[in-house]
Amino acid sequence: MRFLPQGPGELREMLAAVGAGTPADLFRSIPEPLRLRRPLDLPPAQSELELRRSMGEMAAANASAATHPCFLGAGAYNHYIPSAVWQLLLRSELYTSYTPYQPEISQGTLQATFEYQSMIAALTEMDLSNASLYDGASAAAEAALMALRAGKGRVLVLSEGVHPHYVQVVRAYVKHLGAEVRTVPVAPSGTTDPRSLADAAGAPGTTALIALQSPNFFGCVEDLAAASAVSRAAGALLAGLVTDPIALGLLHGPGRHGADLAAGEAHALGVPLQFGGPYLGFLAARESLVRQMPGRLVGEARDAQGRRGYVLTLSTREQHIRREKATSNICTNQGLMAMAAAVYMSLMGREGMREAASQCRSKALWAAERLSAIPGCRRRFGAPIFHEFVLDLPGDAGEVSAALLRRGIIGGLPLGRHFPAMASSMLFCVTEMNTRHEIEALAAALAEAVR
Repeated sequence: MRFLPQGPGELREMLAAVGAGTPADLFRSIPEPLRLRRPLDLPPAQSELELRRSMGEMAAANASAATHPCFLGAGAYNHYIPSAVWQLLLRSELYTSYTPYQPEISQGTLQATFEYQSMIAALTEMDLSNASLYDGASAAAEAALMALRAGKGRVLVLSEGVHPHYVQVVRAYVKHLGAEVRTVPVAPSGTTDPRSLADAAGAPGTTALIALQSPNFFGCVEDLAAASAVSRAAGALLAGLVTDPIALGLLHGPGRHGADLAAGEAHALGVPLQFGGPYLGFLAARESLVRQMPGRLVGEARDAQGRRGYVLTLSTREQHIRREKATSNICTNQGLMAMAAAVYMSLMGREGMREAASQCRSKALWAAERLSAIPGCRRRFGAPIFHEFVLDLPGDAGEVSAALLRRGIIGGLPLGRHFPAMASSMLFCVTEMNTRHEIEALAAALAEAVR
């Protein structure tokens, strides 16, 4: 009864109130053959001390970036998070952040969200950002929906360099909206050929959106400016997708290259890997598209006395306006994760972001050179990279990955699961967290595994 505050007398009183004699009477509607007539197959109850020890033993069986050198990326990246980030988030007004329905008592949350939006807009070089989304895949899908609402075209053109999970989610979102999703393969260089984009876009007015990810899924930096020219000629919007915004510490944001939308995953900005979530989707756009933005947008205002305050300038979900007028049925934003990103960006600043990005790139270039020197291994693509690269191996990449794990190293992503023709290719990721010793250990383990 430790977690049940009701005593036997109260339980009898509640059962009598609903006309039941015993708790079993509450389940009379369940047919007799479906009822379980034996105890559940559970181990004996444990004390708190025993339970903590058991859970610790189970957790220790996991191989994670905290226990093994990790070279796995593909949308989830192991970056350093300053200790102050989550310590500051322990403040109750941030730790319990949710929708600020009453601005008069939510100025702190609203201002923090406003700062997050401002920094995302600056990082992506766009006009504005919303208050965050669930993850990168849903952010990409919301960008696609924005384009379908804003234009007359019903075709969405996505590069094969867009994360496969993002492509799957976009397809799921638009499946019943009369939209067609076309994918364009990457060229032998690892980037998307603008002529292939133009061919897929077809006649002007038929395509609503052209979407490229840069750096793309294979780690290569795309030519967004060339894609922007293609989108203008096709009368379509251009979305620049980003799975690791740390890259924007070195690269210009999608807005500088003419993108109309920027979307993707921002967990790298202060949110731990956490075995897959919760993560943080971001969505930024040109001001002309603000009425198509999903979710919420916090704005700065002045009261009658000229005092600065913060309000929900835009809130286009179905709970706030007539259901058929809502731009999205998003039920909430990732408030706590957005706060983490805001604290991370404010602590890192321009120079800190640039330094983290520089370390990622320099270490990745050295790792790519070191691994490519192993007999039987070679870089698959020649385009410039940020911190990920594809390596062709002499055998099955899945088997090599298992061999690396047996040697205490979390290797790259075997690409055969997404691209069957690349069964012998592996996507490696290097961040500022990887030391020279770890890269040397990877090279030695990989040489042994492929030998």
